[in-house]
Amino acid sequence: MRYFEDFSEGQTFELGEQRITEEDILEFARRFDPQPFHVDAQKARHSLYGGLIASGWHTGSIYMSLLVRGLLHDAASLGSAGIEELRWLKPVRPGDVLRGRLTVTSLKPSLKHSDRGTVFNLGELFNQGGERVMFVRSSGMFKRRSPSPASP
Repeated sequence: MRYFEDFSEGQTFELGEQRITEEDILEFARRFDPQPFHVDAQKARHSLYGGLIASGWHTGSIYMSLLVRGLLHDAASLGSAGIEELRWLKPVRPGDVLRGRLTVTSLKPSLKHSDRGTVFNLGELFNQGGERVMFVRSSGMFKRRSPSPASP
């Protein structure tokens, strides 16, 4: 189990990879983002993207799945208060293999709750060509191994 104390600034975690299929793209987009360039291959060919692409929200969901399986599943995670920044940098296409990475940017023990702390991070997704397709700056709360002594 990984606790707040087990993280350090600059530490990186490789989160694994996932291949994206046309079926994945269509299924997600039909439910959550039914824009023509996500759900209609013919219309997508005539769009500015020149073909079918995954929704950015799908791409973000893939990152979250890799994060949970690659790090949070075996950590004392308490969730997150949200994200600070999210950018979709390149289209994700059928057949792409996305690889996730998380880099710890800073740590902050809670002053209010001695049993937890916040890990600030940069999450990234790269395609099979090594191109960064998405990044997210966010934070997560983690239990401490043992509460810190109360401050005077």
